Amino acid sequence: MRNKSVVNEAREIQIAVDLIHLGARLQLLQEETHLSRERLLKLYKEVKGESPSKGMLPYSTDWFMSWSANIHSSLFMGIHQFMAKHAGLTGVEALVKSYRLYLEQSETGDDEPVLSITRAWFLIRFFEADMMQLTTCHECSGQFVVHTHELCETYVCGICKPPSRAGKTKKAKQAEGVVATQ
Repeated sequence: MRNKSVVNEAREIQIAVDLIHLGARLQLLQEETHLSRERLLKLYKEVKGESPSKGMLPYSTDWFMSWSANIHSSLFMGIHQFMAKHAGLTGVEALVKSYRLYLEQSETGDDEPVLSITRAWFLIRFFEADMMQLTTCHECSGQFVVHTHELCETYVCGICKPPSRAGKTKKAKQAEGVVATQ
């Protein structure tokens, strides 16, 4: 019996370490493991060398609707649903493996990925709560994240019809300036 609890604790610690390496916030760790807050704080400091960030978690479905966030969220959800259906993964294991695959597929060269592990976790929860769903783009047939009760009969995604200011970030302007001056 004691052996089983040691194995379970080791598994919980490994899950927490994996999530910490992926950038998870403390609240996510508390929800996905049975480790105490004090144990998670020590573990976080040991893995990252710093205390976890404080503050409220980003709880809003609207964030996922902006152009870049929607593309990345849709990619992640496609991966997550594929992993659940074809690999039989569920829960935190599906989150971790899907997020790692998302990171491999979406490397942008930026310091931070567009979709954080915490936002990915919330996205899954929004799907489970039937607040969000995937819908098909009528031009490319890709699946994209939308609000559940949104009218989607003629939905066109942000890749097929990007907004006029899509990609006009400070970094992009600076890169254009560097290229133009060379």
